[in-house]
Amino acid sequence: MFKKAWLIVFLLIGVVSFATYARSQAEKTPSVPKALSEAEALPAEVNSVEEKKDEDTGPQDLYSQVELFSYVLTTVQSEYVVEKKPKDLIYGALTGMVGALDPHSQFLPPDDYKDLKTETEGKFGGLGIEITTRDGLLTIVTPIEDTPAWRAGLKAGDRIVKIEKKITRDMTLSEAVKQLRGKPGTKVHITILRESEFKVHEYDIVREVIHVQDVKEPAILEDKIAYVRLVEFREDSYEQIYASLKKLKDQGATSLIFDVRNNPGGLLNVAIKISEMFLPEGLTIVSTKGRHSAQDSISMSKNTKHEFTDWPIVVLINEGSASGSEILAGALKDNKRAVILGAKSFGKGSVQSVIPLPDGSGLRLTTSKYFTPSGVCIHDIGIMPDIVVERVYPKGAAENDDGDEIKDTARNGKDLKKASKDVFDKLEDENISDPNEKEKRRKELEFKKKMAEDNQVQSAISVIKGIRVYKKLVGE
Repeated sequence: MFKKAWLIVFLLIGVVSFATYARSQAEKTPSVPKALSEAEALPAEVNSVEEKKDEDTGPQDLYSQVELFSYVLTTVQSEYVVEKKPKDLIYGALTGMVGALDPHSQFLPPDDYKDLKTETEGKFGGLGIEITTRDGLLTIVTPIEDTPAWRAGLKAGDRIVKIEKKITRDMTLSEAVKQLRGKPGTKVHITILRESEFKVHEYDIVREVIHVQDVKEPAILEDKIAYVRLVEFREDSYEQIYASLKKLKDQGATSLIFDVRNNPGGLLNVAIKISEMFLPEGLTIVSTKGRHSAQDSISMSKNTKHEFTDWPIVVLINEGSASGSEILAGALKDNKRAVILGAKSFGKGSVQSVIPLPDGSGLRLTTSKYFTPSGVCIHDIGIMPDIVVERVYPKGAAENDDGDEIKDTARNGKDLKKASKDVFDKLEDENISDPNEKEKRRKELEFKKKMAEDNQVQSAISVIKGIRVYKKLVGE
């Protein structure tokens, strides 16, 4: 009995000694654990570490997590069923890490980074849509006018649920862009959900090289009221806008309808510069606030020319107006320099910095949020117009020929004078023999008709006329 007791004590001492030795060896040289099957449970120690992971976010915790990343990377590289290139593993990890931050931050492999630079220069291939991720779904911010997407009938707010036969539920922005872009002349099939109708629509769209003309349709509509539409804020947008407004001013314009409907934004510095054209020196345009105080900034107007600072202005916005468009609308609204008219804007109030990386890739990272002069952050909220006017499209206008439309207008007694004018315009058009002059005349008539049927533009004209009357009364 005494011998048996000693034998048990000896065995226990041996087990404890071996366990102590094994533990010390494990601490010195970490080994790669064998892969766990789906049925195997994680050890209690792993769970306890997981529970404590949120307690510390300091540098020490960062180093331990980097060690964990290195550990997983080594394990995947050595144990995964198929050998993977280190570059693919790192790119995949970076894509996942940056994509988990917010819908607008992206890791850009070299080819995607080149595409991004090409976009800001105003020429690229694809369908002609600006997309983002909202509520976890790929969402069209706006289709760019005169592009395949625009002509097909895609609208701001449409949810892209399938590209070809691939469901987009877990698709990143960069993956979606790759799927949508391709060789000009090739076709892509997309499926969209239009939530306003709660209907699914199918589209076959042929890709084109997208040439973006920033400023469109600058003209004097009537009574010295100028109209300018800006499609996007790109590198040379300021020069184009300034040249257009200068020309319209020389032609006698004294007020402006600035149309940024379906404008998805673009370059922040260009949006600030264009806003500055209409604001006297010293007024706030926009402020940005980041994580660090060094990233905070306030952009003030330095405009000393005052060429357009006394013009009555109406800015047209809608649900497709985002980012730079909202900076412009917010700056002019808060400084009481313009009346904002239309529908509530998209609500993208964050600033992305594009950071080039050593291997030719890039990082598109949200570094700050912008605030209007009154201190309001419109991210995910949007800018509410001073005057809400929903867009109403004329019913059956496309189904009737021009003669029927004139006849209906006259018969209903809405505007006999306008009906008569349209008739004389058509008679004049028929007398033009030069094909180029005839085409120019056709475009002019088309533009006039488009403006006449645009209820938001017509409302803007009425607002400007009202401002003039008010100024006159105040002056008297």
